[in-house]
Amino acid sequence: MSELVPLSAIIGDRTYRIKVEAKDEAQVRQTLKTINDKIVELKSLYVGKDMQDYISMTLLWFATQPGSNTTDNLDGTIEQAGNDQLKKGLLLLEQLIDAELKQR
Repeated sequence: MSELVPLSAIIGDRTYRIKVEAKDEAQVRQTLKTINDKIVELKSLYVGKDMQDYISMTLLWFATQPGSNTTDNLDGTIEQAGNDQLKKGLLLLEQLIDAELKQR
């Protein structure tokens, strides 16, 4: 079993304590950075919304992004890597949302 690394996942204005496998830590950090960068971008485009709106718009954006460079590789390796990254990101978001809803 892989060692789990504790991580403070910040999305928008909330912090979530999560544990990820050590091999996935960089991937999760990059996903969190992408999410927060998109939230900041949307905040500048749509002033006056609340954080839930920005997070929802970011989730929709993230879920509809094609994998990067998916047409460059005929054997599908890059496409699969992009799909895996998307799945991990969406799974992380789902877990964070579920945890938040359970606290209410």
